[in-house]
Amino acid sequence: MAISLMDLPYEKTALAPHISEDTLNYHHGKHHQAYVTKTNDAIKGTALDDADLEAIVKEAKKTANQGLFNNSAQVWNHNIYWQSMSPNGGGAPKAGSKIAEAIDKSFGSYDEFKAKFKDAGGTQFGSGWAWLVAKKDGSLEILKTLNADCPLTDESVTTLLTMDVWEHAYYLDYQNARPDYMTHFLDNLVNWDFAEERLAAA
Repeated sequence: MAISLMDLPYEKTALAPHISEDTLNYHHGKHHQAYVTKTNDAIKGTALDDADLEAIVKEAKKTANQGLFNNSAQVWNHNIYWQSMSPNGGGAPKAGSKIAEAIDKSFGSYDEFKAKFKDAGGTQFGSGWAWLVAKKDGSLEILKTLNADCPLTDESVTTLLTMDVWEHAYYLDYQNARPDYMTHFLDNLVNWDFAEERLAAA
C-alpha cells in the first residue's frame, strides 16, 4: 500500500493573498510530493510496504532510520499543516468552543497563545515547525521542532495543528519575513475547526 500525496482541502487559489497559488504549487506539488516519492521508494519491498503512514513514521523513529524518518515524517507533518489552514480561518477560535476554553485555561487568553505560538515559530532556528498539542490532562502546550521532527512520536500528546516555518512555506510570498507570514497564518488562515476535531478525539 503505497503512501499517497494528500489532496489539498481547498483550491490552490483559496488561501491567497496570504499564501499564493505559486507557493502551493511549489510547496505541495514539489516538496510534499518529493517526500511521498522518497518514502515509497524507501519502504518498497520491506516489512513496512503495507503499513500506514503513522506506523511508518513511528517505526523509522524507533529504529533510528533517519532517512525514512525524515521523508515519512515530512509527509505526515505536511498533511497536518494543510488541514491547519482554511480560507475561512484566522483569528481567535469561536467563543464557547472547547478549543477556545482550553486556550484560555492553558495560556490565559488567545492573545497570550498567539504571542507564544509566534515566538515558537520565530525562534525556531533554521527549518522546522511550531505545534499546538494537547496533553493527557487536557491542557495545551506549544512545541517547536527542528527539520522533520514532530509530536507524532510522543505518545503523551495529541497534535492539534501546526505551522510550517521552513523557508519554502513562505519565501515566495514573504521572502525572509517569517514574522509577517506567521501573522497572516494566525490572523487569516488558522483552522480552529480542525483543531477542535482533533481535541475532541484526543
